[in-house]
Amino acid sequence: MKASEIRELGREEIQKKIKELKEELFNLRFQHAINQLDNPTRLNHVKKDIARSMTILREREITEQRNTAKGVALSDG
Repeated sequence: MKASEIRELGREEIQKKIKELKEELFNLRFQHAINQLDNPTRLNHVKKDIARSMTILREREITEQRNTAKGVALSDG
């Protein structure tokens, strides 16, 4: 999943996607442990998708914090 696709999603949708990806990662690790994993590169793709999604969520949090801080600073003036 590309970052641009993730950015189009809402916060709750991203959180839901992260949960689904973590479940998939768990299943892939389990398959890997019992030597039934068909595509080992899928592990890395899922890990990167999780990290990418979490990064975008964090970016949004920081932006919201900055905007609220600026709003407070402007209203105090």
